[in-house]
Amino acid sequence: MKRIVAAMSGASGMIYGKRLVQWLLENGHSVDLLLSRAGAEVFKLEIGPLPRGESGWRKFFADKRGRLKLHGLMDFKSPLASGSAKRDGMVIIPCSMGMVGRIAAGISSNLVERAADVMLKERRPLVLVFRESPLNLIHLENLARLCRAGAVVMPAAPGFYFQPQNLQALVDGFVGRVLKELGIENELEKEWKQR
Repeated sequence: MKRIVAAMSGASGMIYGKRLVQWLLENGHSVDLLLSRAGAEVFKLEIGPLPRGESGWRKFFADKRGRLKLHGLMDFKSPLASGSAKRDGMVIIPCSMGMVGRIAAGISSNLVERAADVMLKERRPLVLVFRESPLNLIHLENLARLCRAGAVVMPAAPGFYFQPQNLQALVDGFVGRVLKELGIENELEKEWKQR
């Protein structure tokens, strides 16, 4: 089973982050959870009240096996701040353009940014899922810079070719693609089949 760092920053699309963490825990993977300040505010708007502390998050995700570890945003003593901590990948879902810009510039003003920097320097999978639209030239240049540095950048754009019947099917299909980028086989992503 894999150990994945999952971060949520201040962009719309918390439903994707919630489902990703839920799926990882349900399928026996370990999750290091990070939430930016703006991410906490967007979570409250889109999902509901913010769980309190690690036990609250474990309850929220029905994590009975204790595989979720909550890290403080400014806890630079966390193992995630060091390349010696072995993690199998990181995803920021959703990822704001502000977060993209700071990571692209090598700025580590909080643990989300530092953990992403560690993933890049250690050549481990880093997936950034953004929802912003339209994009300006600065956004595009920052995304391109991160792509050249080894990150996978994914717009939160679900596929419709498998004819999803509801919102959950759309979310699941996209989360399945994110999991695949982290090297995790899953049943969520529907394979394209010619009719």
